[in-house]
Amino acid sequence: MTVNRSKARPRGHRTAVVVGVPLALVAATATANTASGAEAGADAHDRVHGRAHARAAAAVTLTVAKDGSGMYTTVQAAVDAVPAGNASRVVISVKPGTYRELVKVPSNKPHVTIQGTGGSRKDTVIVYNNAAGTAKPGGGTYGTSGSATVAVEADDFQARNLTLSNDFDERANQSLSGHQAVALRTAADQVFLDGVIVEGDQDTLLLDTAAKEKLGRVYVRNSYVVGNVDFIFGRASAVIDQSVITLKKRWDGSSAGYITAPSTAADRKGILINRSVVNGDVSAGTFYLGRNWHAGGDAALDPQTTVRDSTLSAAVKATPWVDMGGFSWKDDRFAEYRNTGPGSGAASTDRPQLTDAQAGGQEVADWLGTWTPTAS
Repeated sequence: MTVNRSKARPRGHRTAVVVGVPLALVAATATANTASGAEAGADAHDRVHGRAHARAAAAVTLTVAKDGSGMYTTVQAAVDAVPAGNASRVVISVKPGTYRELVKVPSNKPHVTIQGTGGSRKDTVIVYNNAAGTAKPGGGTYGTSGSATVAVEADDFQARNLTLSNDFDERANQSLSGHQAVALRTAADQVFLDGVIVEGDQDTLLLDTAAKEKLGRVYVRNSYVVGNVDFIFGRASAVIDQSVITLKKRWDGSSAGYITAPSTAADRKGILINRSVVNGDVSAGTFYLGRNWHAGGDAALDPQTTVRDSTLSAAVKATPWVDMGGFSWKDDRFAEYRNTGPGSGAASTDRPQLTDAQAGGQEVADWLGTWTPTAS
């Protein structure tokens, strides 16, 4: 992210019926994955693959396999097969392999799950390499939001047991203007990412909403998010829970970056990092927890990041918040609560800490409201 650029930035079995999908597409089960804890829990996720079979079965499953053994050879072809106005869960079950393609789930196709079927989330990879400055075939460039490998615009979307990546090569493209390269963009409500890896460099995970006035809740659990500059950002109300945030060196080998860049509306919740681990092979004292992104210079925004009950490596700066775009972070909403590890610190004017009473209003449930994410 650069300061002045533009960013269009259950239990039990469940039966689903999708009108318009041929009976030949109906399969018996869907694969899901769960785990608990942060770093250890995320690793354990790969060892307990398949537990959610008993919890989440869908009547319609579309299979994808590069070798032609499935119904489709690309993920996008399976998404295209989901009927517009779909009213029930459709599981796109993706066999292990690397799928170099762009995937978009449009707003008129809700209730879609994309899940890998391998023994590890590393076995199934959806990857592409567009950046903000990459030229589009029809002219112009993609811009930040348009660079996304996977774009989710449909409500009630889920992804699990796979890797979503943008492998744009900054070193090889130094002459290109606009190195922001999104792996996943969400612009929807009730998005559940469970046991995934989302990896890139700058602007990895864009958590947006369909429109400024619309709510966009995202829950990320037992996952890894990898990047270096503003790599968890946007205006959605997003929870990163029991996950690992992996800090990555820049293309030139230097250590410097910002984890979050929220652009939250004043009446909304921003980004909550909860019960997670921040680590990575980077130098000590080189990464900020976040900076305040007033998208488009909008002074009415009130960016928010809360990091609580998490373990912070020595990579986190002693003064973990910083200004952006001429706006003071101290005028916005940035705080910590009960963090541990060498990167944690005591309360000060440069390091606000929530009181117990304040923390009681900044729990996961306060972010998600009436929505309880369940695997399906």
